[in-house]
This record gives sequence, structure tokens and C-alpha cells, in this order.
Amino acid sequence: MRRLLSTRPLINLAFLTLSINSATSHANELEIHGSNTVGATLAPMLVSGYLEEHTGKPVRAEATGRENEQRILARGNGKAIEVLVAAHGSSTGYKALVAGQADVWASSRPVKAREAEEFRHRADLTSLESEHVIAIDGLAILVHPSNPVNQLSIDVLGRIYAGNIRNWSEVGGPDLPITLYARDDRSGTWDTFKSLVLAEKYSLDASAMRYESNDQLSDDVSRDPSGIGFAGLASVRDSKVLAISEGDAPALKPNQLTVASEDYPLARRLFMYTAGTPDSELVSGLVDFALAGPGQELVARSGFISQNPIAVRPEFDDSVPESFRRLTERYDRLTVNFRFAEGRTKLDNKALRDLRRVRDYLDQTGKNADDLMLIGFADQQGNELRAQMISELRALSVRKALNEVGIRDVAYTGYGHYMPVGGRGSPRNGRVEVWIRSR
Repeated sequence: MRRLLSTRPLINLAFLTLSINSATSHANELEIHGSNTVGATLAPMLVSGYLEEHTGKPVRAEATGRENEQRILARGNGKAIEVLVAAHGSSTGYKALVAGQADVWASSRPVKAREAEEFRHRADLTSLESEHVIAIDGLAILVHPSNPVNQLSIDVLGRIYAGNIRNWSEVGGPDLPITLYARDDRSGTWDTFKSLVLAEKYSLDASAMRYESNDQLSDDVSRDPSGIGFAGLASVRDSKVLAISEGDAPALKPNQLTVASEDYPLARRLFMYTAGTPDSELVSGLVDFALAGPGQELVARSGFISQNPIAVRPEFDDSVPESFRRLTERYDRLTVNFRFAEGRTKLDNKALRDLRRVRDYLDQTGKNADDLMLIGFADQQGNELRAQMISELRALSVRKALNEVGIRDVAYTGYGHYMPVGGRGSPRNGRVEVWIRSR
């Protein structure tokens, strides 16, 4: 069976330094290029945590003299280790990876089909060996704290950013013209917003002010009563966050459960991409550290959502059927959903790693397979019986995958096409939730 999360022992620093010198051609031992969302805080924290663990010595960061860049410095075995983190936008990271300048591409969006095809002669960037989900983020929609508007639909948000709605009074707010704040074109945050909100239906209004930094955008929105902006969840700062809805699904605010499970309509994954299995022990060690428990604890400390599962008791609203309340009344929900790759026939890369995370959670809490329940869901179908069958088959697929990592014969059921978390046709509706017995 393929090993999903490395159990590689701690690296001997003498060999580590030798591998660094032979594996890289650029000035630094390791270079991470790409997303400002990842690179501003999270990537430096992960690099620092990893180097501290392996050297047993203090690590320090210094500015390079260029905005949104920093260098992480450590010493191991009497030699210097230098790691550059350049956070100028997700697309810049892909270009650096292509040019051989980056060892790791940090991205706040998945690799595009065109990029994957361009890179295929070197490695498959969509494979488990290349694509590493390091955190979950919620694209937070921000307004001034005094704004009385509490929620918007994705469509209304798109119309606002297209300039079709220009005054807050049109959506239940004060009589103020709306000022638009947006990330710049090099940003993965912008790519995510454009894909999920504007789609192919709307274009960004020319009046929008553009930013390279999430934090600066949020700070400016928090000072502007007429403003609206979007940023990564870790950059909310002093702004107010709106709840967002898609289709007929209820509006959700980004929080631990809604973002970790990716039920929140503007949830997104944060990535590290490598060109296949890294040759450098420094690179592979960093990736393994980021994906495992200690790295995920740093993810939580950075303000993003860790992939280490926790049990949460959801707050049900009036839309939740009584039958579902009875089904789950003795259970809490784990902050993980199992989702499927393109074509919906196999688990995606994150789900493959989440299998091990669920097993680790059971070991750490003294629970076992008998305490778990899988609930599958389908997207809206014309036939209720077909929806029920699809939802049960999804849950059965996850049950079989859990069997392969030693969690055997988990109880499962399907709940058809009820309780959607997105609009009709949204891939987020096709999911398998994990529930754990609370009493």
C-alpha cells in the first residue's frame, strides 16, 4: 500500500547539508516562491518550526530588502542554512518552479490544467507526490465593523464587484456608495475569488483598488465604512466578516468546522507544490513536517485551519430535518469531509492523507472504528432513489478506503440529496461526513 504520510526519521544534519549543496543551483539552500497568503506568515512559520526541530537551535528571520520577501536562517553541524520565502502571488511561484528557481511553489489555488500540462514532461503536478495541501483557508468577505449587512449570496457579491450594485442601500445597508477592494492579478486569492464569485458571468469593475497584501487590504477596509474586500481568513484583523450563501443552501460564516470541512462556499485549499518526490532531504523534510501533526499545529497558530481532525458539535439551524437530528444526536462531527477527484470515482489527494489523520485521531483519543459513522451526500438528482444510491456508494467508498489503513467495518449510511451546502451542481454537495460517538 502506498505510504500517504511519511514516517521518515529525523534527518541527520550532516547528510542534510550535503544534499542541500548538491540539489540546488540557486543562492539559497531552499527557495519557496508564490502566494502572499501562504508566504506572508504560514510558510516562514513552517520553515522555522522544521529547522528548529532538526537543528535544535534558534532560527531567525531577516528582511531581504524586497517587499514581501524574507530569509529564514539557521545553523546545523556548523554550517549555515538559508531559506528564501518570496511571496509575490501564486502565479509567480509557478513561473519560478518552471524556471528552476523555486524548490517549492506556494499556492492559494490548485494548479491550472494548462500549467499541469506544460509541466508534465518534468512531473505530474496533480499527483500525490507533487500536490501537498498544507492548510484550509476561508476566503473572508470583509466590511467595516459598523456595516449592518450580515450576509450576502455569491451572486449578489458578484454583482457588487461587477459594479451592477453600487450602493449599500440596495442590499439592506446604509445609503453609502460601495468602495471595492480586491487582490491583484498575480494573487491566488484573486484567482479563487474570480473563479468562485465572478466565474464567467461577471468582470471586475474598473473602480476596484488592487492590493498585493492581504493584511493591507483588510486594514484599509476596516477604516472605510463604505468598503468591501476579500482576503484570506488569517487576515481578517479589524474588519467584519460576512456570512455567504450559494443557491438555496443556508448562509455560512467561515469558522473551524465550516472551513475545515470545506462546507463554507468560499473555502479553499492552500498548497505546496514540488516537482514530484523532492530529491533534496531539506525539501522533502519540510513538506512532511508541514503535513504532519506538529506542522498542522503551526497552521492553526498562524490563523488558518489545521487539517488535524477535532470533534465539534454543530449548531443546527431550522433547515436541518428532524430525521438527521435523530441520526446524529449521540455523535459529534469531525472537522473533515471526504471528497472525490475529478469524475467523482476516487478520493482526491487531500482525502488520501485524511485517511491517516482519522486513524491518528482515533489512536490519540482512545476511540475505535465502532465509534465512527460515515454519512454520504449526493448533489441534487431528478430521482430521489438515485440520489440515495449515490450517497450510499460514496460512503461505502470511504469505508473501503478506511479498511485499507486499518479502520475496519465503519458504520455508514446515505442521506441522498438533502442538506446541500452549495447550489445545484456544486461539487461540494457530493461529500462524505465523518461523525464520532460522543456518549
